[in-house]
Amino acid sequence: MIRRIDLRGAAGSVDYRAAVPRAEFDIEKATHAVRPILEAVRTGGVEAILELNARFDGVSQTEIAVAPEACREALEQLDPAIRAGLEESISRLRTASAAELEDDVVVEVAPGARITHRNIPVDRVGLYVPGGEAPLVSTVLMNVVPAQVAGVRSLALASPPQKEFGGLPHPTIMAACALLGVEEMYAVGGAQAIAMFAYGAGECSRVDMVVGPGNPYVTAAKRLLRGVVGIDSEAGPSEIAILADDSADPAFVAADLLTEAEHGGTSGSVLVTDSEALADDVVAELGKQVPATTHSERVAAALGGVQSAIILVDDIDQGIDVVNAYASEHLEVHTRDAAAVAARVVNAGAIFIGPWSPVAVGDYCAGSNHVLPTGGCACHSSGLGARTFRKQTHVVEYTRDALEGVVGHVRTLAEAEDLPGHGAGATIRFAVR
Repeated sequence: MIRRIDLRGAAGSVDYRAAVPRAEFDIEKATHAVRPILEAVRTGGVEAILELNARFDGVSQTEIAVAPEACREALEQLDPAIRAGLEESISRLRTASAAELEDDVVVEVAPGARITHRNIPVDRVGLYVPGGEAPLVSTVLMNVVPAQVAGVRSLALASPPQKEFGGLPHPTIMAACALLGVEEMYAVGGAQAIAMFAYGAGECSRVDMVVGPGNPYVTAAKRLLRGVVGIDSEAGPSEIAILADDSADPAFVAADLLTEAEHGGTSGSVLVTDSEALADDVVAELGKQVPATTHSERVAAALGGVQSAIILVDDIDQGIDVVNAYASEHLEVHTRDAAAVAARVVNAGAIFIGPWSPVAVGDYCAGSNHVLPTGGCACHSSGLGARTFRKQTHVVEYTRDALEGVVGHVRTLAEAEDLPGHGAGATIRFAVR
């Protein structure tokens, strides 16, 4: 079901990032299919979107905007237990997101020379929520809440139209929008949704930033439109790494590998361990748990794919090097003194410490955000948060005396770059006129 890779004895002689497998994710190939879609939306607006929705989602629509009343009706019909879960998740996420916000910082670099680092929310944001194999209502929360906490003035959300719901998005996603007070929603999916946000179409005015995960075509659209519009990241297949020793519970480890595999056939589940006995026990547990799970076929496909493996290492020190090189979207640590081990991890989208912090709680109710860097990007990028929706502006304020104290340096450096006009821009203020 899941293959093994033996890295014991390989410390210092193997590129761990290359040794640990990942799913193939050919964005370049997807861009060829996406380019004409983007151009069609740019030039054809809503009419083009309706044609694309009919082609890709099999729905017949006369408009793409979803009435707020329809979202409120979906909320009224929502299972009370689901609503309670959403409300708890929203509360925890708001608390954690608010803690990210930074106050403006004023620095006086010299007497009368003041720089203010001013934090400003992005003005308008487009939020994309996939609607493929599962209605990812949690993604609504993970996108909307930090944007609201950051102070974004205008939010628009798009999710694919569903044939079984008369061309509207999934009712649970609509209900979440009503619960969060998002009144601008569109039944548009795929690359055409990203193009709608970037160029504007019909009632949807163009946005400043697009965030949210999606399939390879959504990711390709974000790549092609970067610059036209800001993006959060190019999200690839979901992935988990678990670093474990012989103290780990094999049933817990197997369940968490299965959790990630449930996302689909390209999801990666990787166990890094120095215990061959644990590896054997985890395989035995998977043999029991996978057939019993609802989506056993796609779970088995993910666990059996090239992107999933059990990695055997000499010890936890080598295991830390492996997981840092892999830079997983999610990392669980199931070892003795797990907190101390986790503190040595520098590359991971989110870290879950010990047996009572499963990745599933991070997907829904931990208070952390589950929109995280994939494909090894955790070595340089962060997950979605309130900071994602803020930009920093430097406000420069000098007095006459402060400028006079540095004007000679300005002139000298400008001349060194053969830009005398730059120097004159400062010295003219002290010329006798």
